[in-house]
Amino acid sequence: MQRSALVVGASGIGGRYTARELLAHGWTVYGLARTPPRDLPGLIPVAADLLDTAVLEQALADVAPTHVFITTWMRQDTEAENIRVNAAMVRNLLDALAPRKSLRHVALVTGLKHYLGPFEAYASSGTLPDTPLREEQPRLPIENFYYAQEDEVYAAAERDRFTWTVHRPHSIVGLAVGNAMNLGTTLAVYASICKETGRPFQFPGSEAQWNGLSDVTDARMLAKQLRWAADTDAAKNEAFNITNGDYFRWSWLWRRLAAWFGVQAAGFDGQVRPLEEAMAGDAEVWRKIAQKHNLVEADLGRLASAWHTDLDLGRPIEVMTDMANSRRLGFGAWQATEDSFFDLFSALRAERLIP
Repeated sequence: MQRSALVVGASGIGGRYTARELLAHGWTVYGLARTPPRDLPGLIPVAADLLDTAVLEQALADVAPTHVFITTWMRQDTEAENIRVNAAMVRNLLDALAPRKSLRHVALVTGLKHYLGPFEAYASSGTLPDTPLREEQPRLPIENFYYAQEDEVYAAAERDRFTWTVHRPHSIVGLAVGNAMNLGTTLAVYASICKETGRPFQFPGSEAQWNGLSDVTDARMLAKQLRWAADTDAAKNEAFNITNGDYFRWSWLWRRLAAWFGVQAAGFDGQVRPLEEAMAGDAEVWRKIAQKHNLVEADLGRLASAWHTDLDLGRPIEVMTDMANSRRLGFGAWQATEDSFFDLFSALRAERLIP
């Protein structure tokens, strides 16, 4: 049976790689975003705002997907607003598709805040979660927009009789411009600034992150798991963590990242040194670097998300993720983390996004 996918958030890291993975395996793929990408051969662009129901319904009038992959969210000032806005986005989308009666499966991408809590309230439940983080761990007794998104999917699945999966990546490493959560590109831009200015490549995070074990999620790994789950009956109606499948310490990886750029690595020195502060005055520095090296993006804010990198690297605990749930069902993909970063850096250079 022919499968058609609607990738929601196709211009972001997760959505872009998911669309590319599905296209490579013969799917018909629609890419929904406010400004959908036009540079993915075969992708059918759908321009819409998930909060504008009239425009959304019109944009989807002739789209009847068998599968939906939701890879987007909108950051708000408070968690209450995160819940209101992001739940509405999922609800509006599934309500708009309901009359087509074509949906067989919906995949929702969330993340490890399912276990840790929202951005401004890490560990506010009073206890830090046990690691490695496992899908069986219960929801935290605090507000969390991921829970609201899940509940919208569950309600629509019961109403419209489709299956679902939830996918929880750690920090996603991949190429996308204008993304609000972009650890790999942020570190690449920071290292490029350090090289140009002679500043040390200073680790910005906590002692727990520097010395503890961690993991990340290559966007290619996320895309592979999303496609695997869509094709695997045993995976239906399950939640899955997704990371590269290896562990590392930032104290080990940081030196390797610095060596790739030819900059001096400076590790944790007893004090958290937020990247947001370190890069606060670098917009003009980056504009000059872009001009000097003929780069295609001179707006630092379109490439770097220092605030999000600080949240990831400033956590007071090591963060490891267990993948037993998908492993026991047959998902065996694996990715070396240092290669995730080096592949990204090479792609950024090839696209003339960093010097």
